[in-house]
Amino acid sequence: MLKDRTAIVGIGQTRFAKRLDESEKTLACRAVLAALDDAGIDPAEVDALASYTMEETDEVELAKSIGAGDITFFSRTGFGGGGSCATVAHLAMAIATGQAAVGVAWRARKRGSGIRPWTNTSVQLPTPAQWTRPFGLLRPADEIAMLARRYMHEYGATRDHLFNVALACRNRANQNPEAVMYDRPLTREMYMDSRWISEPLCLYDNCLETDGALACVVVGAERARDCRRTPVYVHSAAQGLPAQHHGMVNYWNDDPLTGPAWTAARQLWKTADLSPHEVDVAQIYDAFTPLIPLSLEGYGFCGRGEGAAFTEGGALELGGRLPINTAGGGLSEGYVHGFNLINEGVRQLRGTSTAQVPDAATCLVTAGEGVPTSALLLRT
Repeated sequence: MLKDRTAIVGIGQTRFAKRLDESEKTLACRAVLAALDDAGIDPAEVDALASYTMEETDEVELAKSIGAGDITFFSRTGFGGGGSCATVAHLAMAIATGQAAVGVAWRARKRGSGIRPWTNTSVQLPTPAQWTRPFGLLRPADEIAMLARRYMHEYGATRDHLFNVALACRNRANQNPEAVMYDRPLTREMYMDSRWISEPLCLYDNCLETDGALACVVVGAERARDCRRTPVYVHSAAQGLPAQHHGMVNYWNDDPLTGPAWTAARQLWKTADLSPHEVDVAQIYDAFTPLIPLSLEGYGFCGRGEGAAFTEGGALELGGRLPINTAGGGLSEGYVHGFNLINEGVRQLRGTSTAQVPDAATCLVTAGEGVPTSALLLRT
């Protein structure tokens, strides 16, 4: 069992911006070194690395550049934003089983100033995309828009519910000086009058396009007690790939609206001593606003079809039923494939968030819903 046997003891990040001049490798190294400094651990002690399959900086280059010692464990997780929490889970498993002692997970990305992955027409489409892109579902936004339309049709969700999500994230970003949208409030009028990206998703239903990098340090629970910062324990971790899954459209599944979150959640709660109702704050992957109600249902905070209604009455705001994405999330802080949600979860449980939930002791962090995913349940 992984339960509380490892902890996150250091976090680091670069600034977020539409364009940063430094290379992805440089950004990655800066974030990793900042996380190690935060933990009070020398880079030479690092013996485990984990990142994403889409990460451009490989383990060899990162290890050399930061001055790591011998690496005895390294892994990469797939599916873009679905892999964020899995990086920490892999390190936790390696450390709990004695494969390593000090692990670093990271993600560096220049999405704001870089290319769009789906614009490369010189390579053969992966098999799932051959059944979607020729028919107009070119971007992730198009695929999620189709799921959102079905959700609205089946359960009566409206654009006002999606606005509730966008507003909660923007309100938290307005409290966070590091957020891209720190000084840019959002109103309902702005939301409703904004241009379509892929109907029914408007501009504010879509995540930012950001340059930046983040990292965290994971060690065993015994070592964690001697580190510089208060440890945040990995209480439970899970990944989820449901049967007959077909990417974000999921239309080969018996129920397209029952996505990977449901599979990950069953494993997450099975190995935890806590229930969804004991979670104080959540960092829920928000590349698109509809992912929030879908995830609220998948992770058990409400019943099937109740996710949209859950957002009403300020439920996602500070003081609400479940405050979410308290640094602004992918919608308003920065979008680096969801890794910023991990770091904010740590800050909440340290008590250092710019939008602190009083006495927060438990935090759910999720990776991308709609793709094979992962999740962490963190506690003090």
